[in-house]
Amino acid sequence: MAVHDDCKLRFLELKAKRNFRYIIFKIEAQQVVIEKLGSPDESYEAFTGSLPADECRYAVFDFDFITAENCQKSKIFFIAWSPDTAKVRSKMVYASSKDRFKRELDGIQVELQATDPSEMSIDIVKGRAL
Repeated sequence: MAVHDDCKLRFLELKAKRNFRYIIFKIEAQQVVIEKLGSPDESYEAFTGSLPADECRYAVFDFDFITAENCQKSKIFFIAWSPDTAKVRSKMVYASSKDRFKRELDGIQVELQATDPSEMSIDIVKGRAL
């Protein structure tokens, strides 16, 4: 499975320059490509609403939060979205390519696997970030 160079470049921009809040990736013609870039002011709800209900995707989300010590922090989440309603073949392709793709994105801090929206609710994300 090839990874388009743009995927790595945009991820570096998200990580270093914070140009994007999130990036959604899809596999197309045996290659991982960018499907959507979220602007820095987009919410987590806008991000989850951008994921298709019945197709697999990879995504990275730059999550800002405040610690118990009142410090502003941020963590980059890698989310493997694999809804139960997706085609079995698609789920297999995404599952078998995930680790290789994730290795291309240096700087992922938290990984989340979700098969339905409740598995990646804002409360779960906050809990994993702290």
